[in-house]
Amino acid sequence: MPPAPGGPAPPPARQRAGRFLVLATVFICAACGLVYELELVALASYLIGDSVTQASVVLSVMVFAMGVGSLLAKRLRCRAAVGFGLLEAALALVGGSSALVLYATFAWIGESRYALVGFSLAIGVLIGAEMPLLMTLIQRISRRAEQDAGGTVADLFAADYVGALVGGLAFPFLLLPWLGQLTSALLTGAVNAVAGGALVLWLFGRDLSTRARWLLVGANVTVLGVLATATVLADDFERSVRRAVYGERVRVAVQTDVQEVVLTGGPGRPPELFLDGRLRVSGRDEHRYHRALVHPAMRGTHARVLVLGGGDGLAVREVLRHGGVRSVTVFELDPGVVRLARHDRALARLNGYAYGDPRVRVVYGDAFTRLREAAERGDAYDVVVSDLPDPGITASTKLYSAEFYGLAARVLSGGGRLAVHAGPMASRPRTYWTVDATLRSAGFSTRPYRATGRLSGFAAGPDRSTDDGSAPRDWGFVLASRDRVPPDPAGAGGARPVPAGSGTGPAGVPPSTLVHPRYGE
Repeated sequence: MPPAPGGPAPPPARQRAGRFLVLATVFICAACGLVYELELVALASYLIGDSVTQASVVLSVMVFAMGVGSLLAKRLRCRAAVGFGLLEAALALVGGSSALVLYATFAWIGESRYALVGFSLAIGVLIGAEMPLLMTLIQRISRRAEQDAGGTVADLFAADYVGALVGGLAFPFLLLPWLGQLTSALLTGAVNAVAGGALVLWLFGRDLSTRARWLLVGANVTVLGVLATATVLADDFERSVRRAVYGERVRVAVQTDVQEVVLTGGPGRPPELFLDGRLRVSGRDEHRYHRALVHPAMRGTHARVLVLGGGDGLAVREVLRHGGVRSVTVFELDPGVVRLARHDRALARLNGYAYGDPRVRVVYGDAFTRLREAAERGDAYDVVVSDLPDPGITASTKLYSAEFYGLAARVLSGGGRLAVHAGPMASRPRTYWTVDATLRSAGFSTRPYRATGRLSGFAAGPDRSTDDGSAPRDWGFVLASRDRVPPDPAGAGGARPVPAGSGTGPAGVPPSTLVHPRYGE
């Protein structure tokens, strides 16, 4: 369609090539937008906890904000080209810097919830404004815009959905493991800025006034400069954040394919192991936890032992202290934790060089999957030790389900025992007794018990494991058996029995086929 008198000049590229470039830009912008969303969800889970709640907050706020952005874009349609270019520059800056700002608020303010909601709103508004402007731009270069409106919409949404697919897969499988959270967000922002600016300047540059062109060039150069500077300084920033969060004695900090692993300590100080910001091992008091977890279950036949989780090797250390152990199998999700437990001097010394014992065998993979495979093979163990993440963490709920305990029952030999870490009893009694009730619903007889004297907190930074922010002061466990009532755990490894009905006891918690306790309850 020829341009109207006084209207904008036709774009320099051919209409088919121009249409392809617009759709390619839609594809890139959709991929970048989904990376921003996933980045916020991942950071919310990492910094705040309770991945289900935080993902719901981020996604619902962003979808609402996208609707607001679509309405606001109406005012920009008369200047769609320059509006889209500036919009993408703003989105690149906000989305690319979101990880840096969230980390900074967590490290130095101690609270990142408000920043998370703010970024969700801002990014959602900017993403929502993209599609109306892109629709205007592609119609401008389409010869039969009025006759082919339906096809144009279909092409735009197809490119948008495919781009979202690519971005959604690239984030967990490429960006996060290769670049980390900070650099991946910054790189995504740079790609976003280049795509938006190049499209407008190349296809619609003649439509813009000299002032608009320079404004667009200046905005994009500024954004790219800020993102490039932040990328160069990202390593120094991460070190500063780690010092603020973990203290001055960070010795190892690596991002494995599964999680961020940080090991602190130094001369004269016991090591501390953090996984995704949560303190999993403190050399000051871990012996109380691991002795109470392992020793009650080892009363009886214990020639073959299975440890679920426990890649740090500390539960294995306690198992190997018992005579008569012929084999220990460890199901561990993260090879990086095991490598650290093998080769880091302080951590290997703490676990008694357990992985150097020829009786120990490590099988990598998800504990649920590996346990199902063991049950199908007909493997049999005298003792199963469940040294898994806290049941209050949403990501670990399937490892506290009746289905999971049913698989554990299938691999237990006659008279075998299962020891389960069930979270702190004093500060989260409902979660603790829900684990006990779930074990009983899976056909186990149980003996609840706990160990006191806990010194360490739960999270790096302000502790969020209890409603009042205080650190839990005990560990709760459950000893279970299918064939008979488990032996009294009193005295073994510092264990103290917990009377049924303490706090919110079993009578107040119905048996559950899938435990899903709320984080921090």
